[in-house]
Amino acid sequence: MPDDLPLSRKQLLSIVQSTARINLWEGSVRSGKTIASLIRWLCYVADAPTGGELVMVGRTRDSLYRNIIAPLMNPDLFGELAQQVKYTNGAAIAYILGRAVHVLGANDAKAEPKIRGMTCAGGYADELTTLPKPFFDQLVARCSVPGAQIFATTNPDNPGHWVKRDYLRRAAETRLRTWHFRLDDNPFLDPAYVSALKSTYTGLFYRRNILGHWVQAEGAIYDSFDEARHVVTDVPHITRWLCDAIDYGTTNPYSDLLIGLGTDNRLYVVSEYRWDSRAERRKKTDAEYSAARRAWLQGVPHPQTNVLGVRPEWTVVDPSAASYIEQLHRDGVSGVTPADNAVLDGIRTVGSLFAGDRLRIHASARGLIEEIPGYSWDDDKAEKGEDAPIKLDDHSCDALRYGVRTTEALWRPHIPTLLEVA
Repeated sequence: MPDDLPLSRKQLLSIVQSTARINLWEGSVRSGKTIASLIRWLCYVADAPTGGELVMVGRTRDSLYRNIIAPLMNPDLFGELAQQVKYTNGAAIAYILGRAVHVLGANDAKAEPKIRGMTCAGGYADELTTLPKPFFDQLVARCSVPGAQIFATTNPDNPGHWVKRDYLRRAAETRLRTWHFRLDDNPFLDPAYVSALKSTYTGLFYRRNILGHWVQAEGAIYDSFDEARHVVTDVPHITRWLCDAIDYGTTNPYSDLLIGLGTDNRLYVVSEYRWDSRAERRKKTDAEYSAARRAWLQGVPHPQTNVLGVRPEWTVVDPSAASYIEQLHRDGVSGVTPADNAVLDGIRTVGSLFAGDRLRIHASARGLIEEIPGYSWDDDKAEKGEDAPIKLDDHSCDALRYGVRTTEALWRPHIPTLLEVA
């Protein structure tokens, strides 16, 4: 690796001292934990025990490539060593310093059999809290070659999460050594970048991703939402109609939000169609919802113009509403796609937009405006180590995160104040 690669004292200590059976770098984003763990992993692979297989695992192969393997292949980071890392994205095997390394995704409980039967000489786990516990337990068991070690990174999570409960709190029993990193432990970041990154987060995600705390989800989810600031009666010209985003309901309310990108580089919820069958005392069929959606969009005015009617690029639909998705296809609606339903990722993204004043809502979207203040973390699930919203009066809030998260690749280049972090 380059001689001038800057490393902090904490990074250097973690590299030298990571001789335990399990070694975990945990803490805030952009704190330097990943680069330290990768240097240690390269050192380990270069001299790993023979007679067993090496494994790298992430939530998915794509995330593992993006977070870990691509940086290993970057000559700006690892100099000539980067040429000795060979991998094609999506492949099952990488070659690192001449050793074959299994590349695995482990995004649900069904992943555990992938590693069952292996005899491993070492492993690397990215974003450990996103992996199923049975998988990691199996990886620990399978690292049975004498001298085998495991290296892992993670951002903090709920203090009841299995990583905290079963490993960090039982470090001596599990033969684990850990290093805690905070954002301010990385002295090589531009102060302006650090300031912008800190302003990106609020509440729970600030405490976890900036301060590196293992804290329980509690209180309002969008605690930076301010109706006086985020609800507007005047919307600028919309440069791109990104989507209408639908949370489907028959007994529960049906909510459809129209989201566009304004000339001021903000996202706007321009309009909302909502049908509450209990309040209206009548349920609608899929065909009726489709017709109502079409009529609603035809009547939406383009802000700052006299033009009526909007045709969004995408129609993002609750992924559980298979029959309604089929109905939209039958009705010739283009751009229909199931929503990205990664709940915490969606909440974090929406919360960051509110915190940075990059998401505003037109005053006509009353269903959404009324739901947001009561959109709260579920205390009972938090006590069990799970972060989840209370499933009550959350239909427009679900539609909002569906639309924002699913179209992120379209709007993110236009909203540069939001920083991508891992």
